Amino acid sequence: MDRFFVFENDIDEAEGKCSITNSEDVKHIAKVLRLKEGDEVEVCNGKNREFLCEIESVSKSSVDLAIKREIDVNRESPVSVTIYQGLPKAQKFELIVQKLTEVGVSRIVPVITERTVVKLSSQKEEKKSGRWEKIIHSAAKQSKRGVLPVLEGAMNLKDAMEDIKGNELNIVPYENESAVGIKQTLREKGSEAKSVGIFIGPEGGFEEEEIHVLSENGVVPVTLGKRILRTETASIVSAAIVLYELSDLG
Repeated sequence: MDRFFVFENDIDEAEGKCSITNSEDVKHIAKVLRLKEGDEVEVCNGKNREFLCEIESVSKSSVDLAIKREIDVNRESPVSVTIYQGLPKAQKFELIVQKLTEVGVSRIVPVITERTVVKLSSQKEEKKSGRWEKIIHSAAKQSKRGVLPVLEGAMNLKDAMEDIKGNELNIVPYENESAVGIKQTLREKGSEAKSVGIFIGPEGGFEEEEIHVLSENGVVPVTLGKRILRTETASIVSAAIVLYELSDLG
């Protein structure tokens, strides 16, 4: 069944009514899916509440719905995973935010590092953020997420060190680490963790001094194995391993 996110103020539970007002979704319903009065769709408020609705009318600006019932389902992980992603080139980051949304992470934080190639002005970041948010929205619809992952503004490493204080465990896959595996660390230090931060280097990885800074702030360097992964692969694989070991994936 087709599924859409709606704004909180577009749901009137007292009246049993709901509206889809996102222009792209309205166009998709009318022009692509060709849904009509009487057809059913799922809607989600982005805060883990979902409803089965029936279409009452379709116009150019909105799709008006009657709420039939709330759907009692929870697809969100009990473990909050934040990816601190060393900002790579645009197409790679688009792939990363799409797949991390599908996998089930809670937050994505672009991090400016020494080897970051991309330079973001405030205007450029705003434009790219809009594009990234659309990708997250689309991926969340496809994967039937109950909550949209939060895409934070770009941080430098110093700011990220403040941000990680809210996590119970923080790790960084590092190609020069060979003794401590990610699985071992999760089982020994993260078995009860409900919030995990994962640092991923950009193309070229982290500088040794950056790894030193991370370590001094309690971030545990781990290995993902003997093979060297690209930044976009490492990000997705690391998130999947954490959610498999500590949460509901698999």
